[in-house]
Amino acid sequence: MNIPTKLPKSVVPEGWNSKEAWRVFGIMSEFVSATDRLTQIHPAVSIFGSARTKPDQPYYKLTEEIARLLSDAGFSVISGGGPGIMEAADKGAFYGKSPSVGLNIQLPHEQVGNSYQNISQTFQHFFARKVMFVKFASAYVVMPGGFGTLDELMEALTLVQTGKTRRMPIILVGSQFWGGMLEWFRTALLDEKVISPEDMDLIQLIDEPKDVVSAIFKHYETRGFEPTEAEREKQLYL
Repeated sequence: MNIPTKLPKSVVPEGWNSKEAWRVFGIMSEFVSATDRLTQIHPAVSIFGSARTKPDQPYYKLTEEIARLLSDAGFSVISGGGPGIMEAADKGAFYGKSPSVGLNIQLPHEQVGNSYQNISQTFQHFFARKVMFVKFASAYVVMPGGFGTLDELMEALTLVQTGKTRRMPIILVGSQFWGGMLEWFRTALLDEKVISPEDMDLIQLIDEPKDVVSAIFKHYETRGFEPTEAEREKQLYL
């Protein structure tokens, strides 16, 4: 087997560096536009889950019920703005007392905006969208989902664990779905000491819609929903 002794020189297409530099302004505009539109939705809860869940499936109906309870309790509900669990979250909030918010993403497949959004914001960049999910949320409710849902969950856990954002309730709904992952956390991650025992306290596993709402209120009952000045400062560096 012949092993190259020198890597081929990278060839950057003409004009590409300039195009990449100008792209920064597009990213900035997404942050500015989204921040301007979302500053009035506090307090809010971000709900995540599969885009592939159908309206006749139990987790869709469960999500809709949770979102409706949150909306009636005074929380804006933030979802990814698409179909499946995202639609269920927006739908529940849409028929409640507080705003339904959809943070849509432009994708080559799957993502089509649902019609249950009081406030709709579209992103081209995943990372800008993910910042908004965290920045304006007082809690995360995570329904069963795939890679995208896991991505959002792990991002939230990492940001809270590392102190890059404030401590907030991160609630998994669906014991049967999430039980295996949590057991793996305990037996693999803890056994290998790649997380600390107290890191498991960042996650709550709750199945009943009313208990989800109660857990969020319980977390904030002694401090209120408004971030402290120190917490606001942290969020500038998400």
